[in-house]
This record gives sequence, structure tokens and C-alpha cells, in this order.
Amino acid sequence: MEYLHTMVRVSDLDASLDFYCNKLGLKELRRTESEKGRFTLVFLAAPGDADRASQGAGMGSPLVELTYNWDPEDYSGGRNFGHLAYQVDDIYALCGRLQDKGVTINRPPRDGRMAFIRSPDGISIELLQKGDAKAPAEPWASMPNTGAW
Repeated sequence: MEYLHTMVRVSDLDASLDFYCNKLGLKELRRTESEKGRFTLVFLAAPGDADRASQGAGMGSPLVELTYNWDPEDYSGGRNFGHLAYQVDDIYALCGRLQDKGVTINRPPRDGRMAFIRSPDGISIELLQKGDAKAPAEPWASMPNTGAW
């Protein structure tokens, strides 16, 4: 058995691509549009997985599949999905960049190890520090939680 991808439904493809690619830093690997099925699929990979994922039509590495149905639907309960998780080289630097781009840090990395953010569709995304946790540092150490994650 091999893990292939996680699919999340999105209500605004442009807003979702801005979040996942421009803010979080994932790379778009491929896109499929189905006129008959009235949907668009966009497959994304983390930068460290992009080369491996592009081998074999994107089946060599974990992917996120954004599914955009052309006919409007209301997707609620994004938290019921669970969460996506990414290991990052510097959790403080990434959280700072995300915050500068207008992303709310719902669970700040107070412990130097873990943070949570949410996509425009309410999908929780866990960010985990690679290796050992960083020493607690401000402004993160005293920052309260915001909303749900």
C-alpha cells in the first residue's frame, strides 16, 4: 500500500490556490478539467516533494488534490475533515511569512514545535517543526489561540 493524496473540496479555486501556493508554498503539479463532470482537479505537492511527485504522473509522493465543483455547493464542517500536516524547516519563519500575508495563526507555535492555520475553506493545517522543537520565542510564546483549528 502507498499513500497517494488527500482530497479537499474547495468553494473558490482562485482563493484556495492563492492560499496553498502563494502563501503556504505548495507547488501545482497538474490540473484536470472535466466539462462533462463539471469539476476541476488541481494536484499540489510540498516543495520538498515536488521532484519526486512529478515522476510517474505525480504518484511518487504525497499530494493534496483540490476538487473544485463548478456548480456551487456549501461545504461546511471543514474541521470534521481532520487536518493536513506538513513538516517545516523553521516554524517561526513560516508562521511569520504567513501572518505577513494575512493568514491567521489559529494555534501559534508557542512550544516551538507545532502550529495550526486554516485554509479559506476551513481545512485545518498542522505545521510541525522539523527535528527538535525550537526554543520558545516571542511573539509566539505569549500569543493566544484564535478561533478553532
